Amino acid sequence: MFALMVCASLTAVDGDTVKCDGQNLRDMGDGAPFVSGYDTPELGRNANCDRENALGKEAKKRMAELLMTPGLLIEDSGEIDRYDRPLVVLRLPDGRTIGSVMLAEGLAVEWRPGGDFDWCR
Repeated sequence: MFALMVCASLTAVDGDTVKCDGQNLRDMGDGAPFVSGYDTPELGRNANCDRENALGKEAKKRMAELLMTPGLLIEDSGEIDRYDRPLVVLRLPDGRTIGSVMLAEGLAVEWRPGGDFDWCR
């Protein structure tokens, strides 16, 4: 069961993390807490290569665009990840999740526990 969250300020941190009124939130897309979700390339010093950083910038830009969608809903799962981020679903007015859009546009990969994608190849 998800609870709706309200944010006065919602910004993109990267392609799969947003900041709601100063609190980082981790988007799961169509996934479930600790079971499945999506992952996007890292940025800056967290990127493993220039290619990953460039892709990470693209993913962050697209996340920022999608966050501007009127009627966007933030569904809180009630779970928190190891980085102290609430696990949420960002849902567009047409019912799709931002995660599903990021996957369809090639800006993300599916995530499962233990999964680690190499953006540098």
